[in-house]
Amino acid sequence: MDYAILTGLVLVSGVVLALVAQWRGWRPSLLVVLAVGIGFRVLIMTTSVIDTWQPVDFMESFKPAGEAILRHQDPVLGSEGGWHFLPTIPYVYGLLLWLGIPWEIGGRLVTVVADIALIPLVGKLAGGPTASLRAFQYACNPLAILVACVHGQVEPVALVFGVAAFVVARGPGHPDRPGLTTDVVALARRSVTARGVGGAVRHALGPAGVVSRGLAPRSGEQPVLRRALFAGLLMGLALCAKSWPIWLIPGMLLLLPTFRARVVAFVATGVAPVFFLVTLPIFAGTSLDQIPEVIRVMGDVRPIVGEWGYSAIAVGGDWTLHPGIATFGTRLIYVTMLVVAFLWRRADPIDLTTALLLAFMVTTPRLGAQYLLWFMPFLVARPTRFAWPAVIGVSLWAGYGYLYMTQFDTDTWWGLHSVWAQSSVVLLPILALAMPWGRRVSTAPAETPEKAPRPVVPAPA
Repeated sequence: MDYAILTGLVLVSGVVLALVAQWRGWRPSLLVVLAVGIGFRVLIMTTSVIDTWQPVDFMESFKPAGEAILRHQDPVLGSEGGWHFLPTIPYVYGLLLWLGIPWEIGGRLVTVVADIALIPLVGKLAGGPTASLRAFQYACNPLAILVACVHGQVEPVALVFGVAAFVVARGPGHPDRPGLTTDVVALARRSVTARGVGGAVRHALGPAGVVSRGLAPRSGEQPVLRRALFAGLLMGLALCAKSWPIWLIPGMLLLLPTFRARVVAFVATGVAPVFFLVTLPIFAGTSLDQIPEVIRVMGDVRPIVGEWGYSAIAVGGDWTLHPGIATFGTRLIYVTMLVVAFLWRRADPIDLTTALLLAFMVTTPRLGAQYLLWFMPFLVARPTRFAWPAVIGVSLWAGYGYLYMTQFDTDTWWGLHSVWAQSSVVLLPILALAMPWGRRVSTAPAETPEKAPRPVVPAPA
């Protein structure tokens, strides 16, 4: 990288500004926040565009996907598996290339615009009197600047739709919300004790059971269902960018006040992914007999380990295909997600999401530096005691890879990579400590009967 010193100075300046803003309690206007955020991003994007070093996946995976769209070819097959997601973002890449915008600009334009849009959304996500402070701190976030402006990775695109889904699902009112307000396990246990297993099943699933009543129309529910529909559509667009926003769905659903609204949002989440999949033959030139292969490639996760955490220690910090470690890590992730979801089930849904994403980072056997951006908007919006040690720690680790290691030839890079990857294990306890341990049970009140839509009870005949 040719402009590593300048980039590093900008990133350090951003951290200093964010910490001073916290210390002094700044509440800048949205105009000031956007000016700072846009200024940082445009500067680093400009230097990255003219740099002689370009990220490998940005050039050899993302660009071929956009070029495939220009040739009316499937972006997954046309990039030889370099792009293994839905074609939504390659459509935008193809449009920018068709307009004649150089790839080094156009490819980053997608992510930089998305990351700028995230700035006010983080403020909305935080809500309350600190909204502008949190937006400002995200505007200065060094990792966001690296991922969006230097790497051109698509995480900001997934996040802008995912965070927007949270904001829409929560709707108006106080920013703090309860999680699950009903102890489903205890309720089921009492029902089985009182009615037996068969009676409990009929009580839950019968014509007049719990589920049927939950799905019954309610008076005054249209605004809530409209929020649910739009939130689900936005979350679906997040899934069109990458598959990992599936971890955001539980938090989004819990922000909605009724079971019926959650069902609407869940169903709506599938609309955009299904649309972009079934329209591949129309917009991407994918033949019908190619669609099974496209789905196979999109679902194929190669067992590459050695970049992060315990897997890096196990293999000496070298990228390698290791099905054993990858399988163990995948199972560990699923078990951990279930445990965390249970422990934080009564937390504010944003805190639940933060806990899930941080726990993923601790237990995953494979990780690219851009993954560390996943939790950033949520942790910045609702910081914990160890939030800033986590932000600074992952930014230093990622910055070393982006700025320092790119100064050397391939052989030297691989030598540095081994130490860099293994050093990531130091971050695991910091990320674990940054989880919202003190906020496992939300103190926010449940919606009052006046605000919560009530079931419509038909008049007697």
